[in-house]
Amino acid sequence: MLVTGPASRLFATGFASSAGALLVSKSDAWFFVDSRYVEVARNSISDAHVLLISKDETFPGRINGVLKSDGISSVGFEDSIVSHAQFLEWKAEFEAELTPAQKLINSLRAVKSMEDLEGMKKAQRLAEKTFEELLPLISTDITEKELAAELIYRILKNGADDKSFDPIVVSGTRSSLPHGVPTNEKIGKGFLTIDFGVKLNGWCSDTTRTLCVGKPDDEMIRIYDTVLEAQYAGIKAVRGGVKGRDVDGAARSVIETAGYGEYFGHGFGHSIGLEVHESLRASQISEDILPAGAVISAEPGIYIPGKYGVRIEDILFITESGCDNITNLPKDLLVL
Repeated sequence: MLVTGPASRLFATGFASSAGALLVSKSDAWFFVDSRYVEVARNSISDAHVLLISKDETFPGRINGVLKSDGISSVGFEDSIVSHAQFLEWKAEFEAELTPAQKLINSLRAVKSMEDLEGMKKAQRLAEKTFEELLPLISTDITEKELAAELIYRILKNGADDKSFDPIVVSGTRSSLPHGVPTNEKIGKGFLTIDFGVKLNGWCSDTTRTLCVGKPDDEMIRIYDTVLEAQYAGIKAVRGGVKGRDVDGAARSVIETAGYGEYFGHGFGHSIGLEVHESLRASQISEDILPAGAVISAEPGIYIPGKYGVRIEDILFITESGCDNITNLPKDLLVL
């Protein structure tokens, strides 16, 4: 197996870098890296031979030399990560057959160990601390972009390695945009949706809370309560071995019964780990079986175009009999 995706390299070696390739055979492993990272790689990786790619060599050429010397005739690769140009370069150079193997590494990464889970909880706690610090700053005198900038600043100040994605901060009528981009407009009255995540020691968090700036009307309260009820229904349906679409269906049924089915367009959730969106899905069309040990988001929503929208998102660790919610932030509608 040839591992070249940054998250999969980190998963396999514990070493984070923007370059490098890991080759794993039945009996051995090699990490290929250039001079920028070779010293730290040799200090960080203990279970693979760290091989320097010199300025006179190419990655494919050096990798092919190991494939030949080890008698490897077939090598798996991450077919959803590797570009077509990269594939053609490898195909021309390698004397081993290239075999798509993304599903193999996805299945390995899907189930988290207790150590992995602790890392994800630490990321989640840092995110929650940051969100609580952000609340006093929210007013109609600050713009969406300014609030997003404050969020990113505090994420880094609190010790995160990075944000796990660009934060979504949308208010007023723009809260109807599930993945709206913050603007230079000041925070508007009505719903304010904040969707953000941190990255800590490689692990990602993902959290959404919808607040209300000013007093909500009856329909706004009804929509918020419907989304919250739908989230609880989906969470109740989660357990090891259940289909992702069945979890989605449990939440979607609540929203449809309330008359808002056409306004819930995305899925209930996605798996998360070393990437904020990993391979498993809990959606209407998902055939994925959610295994015990997987970590997924729980994020139903209702979005009425030109009016407002609500999304509430927690993170769940799936067990054989149900799930553990690792998100600690309250979910009652907060009115500012």
